[in-house]
Amino acid sequence: MPGEEFQEQGRDIEEGIEAAKILEEAGYDAFNGDVGSYDSWYWAHPPMYQEKGLYLPYNKILKTILKVPVITAGRLDNPDLASKAIREGKTDMIALGRPLLADADIPNKIKAGKIEKIRPCLSCQEGCMGRLASFATISCAVNPACGREKDYALGKADQSKKVLVIGGGPAGCEAARVAAIRGHHVTLFDKNNRLGGNLIPGGIPDFKEDDHLLATWYEGELKDLKVDVQLNTEVNRTTVNEYAADVVIFATGSSPKTFSIGTSTKVYSAEEVLLGKKDPGASTVIVGGGLVGCETALWLADQGKKVTLVEMQEDILTVGGPLCHANEDMLRDLVAYKDIHLLTNAKIVDANDQEFVLQNKDGEETILNADSAILAVGYTPQQSLYEDIQNEVSESYLIGDAKQVQNIMYAVWDAYEVTRNI
Repeated sequence: MPGEEFQEQGRDIEEGIEAAKILEEAGYDAFNGDVGSYDSWYWAHPPMYQEKGLYLPYNKILKTILKVPVITAGRLDNPDLASKAIREGKTDMIALGRPLLADADIPNKIKAGKIEKIRPCLSCQEGCMGRLASFATISCAVNPACGREKDYALGKADQSKKVLVIGGGPAGCEAARVAAIRGHHVTLFDKNNRLGGNLIPGGIPDFKEDDHLLATWYEGELKDLKVDVQLNTEVNRTTVNEYAADVVIFATGSSPKTFSIGTSTKVYSAEEVLLGKKDPGASTVIVGGGLVGCETALWLADQGKKVTLVEMQEDILTVGGPLCHANEDMLRDLVAYKDIHLLTNAKIVDANDQEFVLQNKDGEETILNADSAILAVGYTPQQSLYEDIQNEVSESYLIGDAKQVQNIMYAVWDAYEVTRNI
């Protein structure tokens, strides 16, 4: 883990240096140095939980002993970080892999000074390494056309239509972007004060900062495409009827599931805590060991909070969409490494403002003292507006989390697939 005391279980840096010297003498022209192996996959294929530029400290050592160029990859898609690494002599060249799946035009955009136009790689590995591991063709979560550029190229529609998109999360933003590229006149309504939907709370932890970069990228793209974005706007039947759109796309997203626990007044959703609307205190119990629960636990543990993670299933990360193995393995290891107290086969059955009553699968109860409980038990699709007026518009679509709660890749791909055929 980052910061761990490394145990000798394979080739160490000293052996790597000697191997590099031998290979240089044998005539190798350059070295692409990284770390890890398929026994520690999340070092060789770093998820978002790894620091950006994680290989630089090791390749800086190689630079001191080799005369040939050293090439470095490993989450170096940030142009400022990459150029700084070269200036400081930590590497000679930068290699990009996954970021070029998200945006193949990165070098040209950097050269043109249009860094804000770069579509960010999230290091989620859902569309790339995750698909390869399941024997599917490589692609990208935020770039549905990756790997099938010819078939999924966006041409102009035969007829320009008036398109209304309701919701500014990943699905809504992607739908608006694709529709505008195809020549439609697009208006997007969102009830919040910025675009992004669940990307905003989800991107609060520092290891998820690229979620916010994706939201910012969409803001820029929709502005350049002349999409009429109306924020802080609640949409109802009257709004839709007055707009008189040819096509209405419902990307209304999902909302966190919540419930009360006993008489406690300190039960919050993960979203409320992430957005700073609620203070969890110095100690908290997180209900739900899915992706949101585990990442929230990690974020709070990094702040020095005492965190207990309670999961009804036999294991964490068993509910929801599949994760790339590298991401899942690292998240599991981090939960243990950060001393997050994990209780599986357990649930909270009662509570007050100081104590939470836990029950295991055998019905045995224990008391846990904590300042709060945080619910991370999934999301509910927001379909009420769609169900209310879908038959009153000539052409309507329900997309993203509003149709089925999954992940960012599903939302973006669903929006692209629907809108490229309008």
